[in-house]
Parts: sequence; structure tokens; C-alpha cells
Amino acid sequence: MKAADARAMSADQLKDELGNLKKEQFNLRFQKATGQLEKSSRINEVRKDIARVKTIARQKAAEAKA
Repeated sequence: MKAADARAMSADQLKDELGNLKKEQFNLRFQKATGQLEKSSRINEVRKDIARVKTIARQKAAEAKA
């Protein structure tokens, strides 16, 4: 996910996307533990996507208060 895509989302969509990313991160960690993970770089991609979504959600919340 690119930052521009996340900025185009509403607050509710960001919240849903964050939930989906956290579920994916959990599944990837589980696959890694059981030795079924094929693309280990996906873990880092998802982690950075989570940070990106959280950052943009916080920026939008700050703009709403200002």
C-alpha cells in the first residue's frame, strides 16, 4: 500500500485496513513459526504498512481537532 492510497481513505476505512493488516501479520508470523512461510519479506512489508496506516490515521485525527 502506498501512502497516497491510505490518505485517500476515510477514518473508518483506515481502521478496517489496520485490522486486516494485523490479521495478515498474525497469519504470517504463524506461518513462519510452522515453517510454511514462502515470502519472508512480506512480514516487513506488512509491518511498514501498519505503521503507515497508523501514522496517517493519527494525522487525520489531528487535522480534525485543529
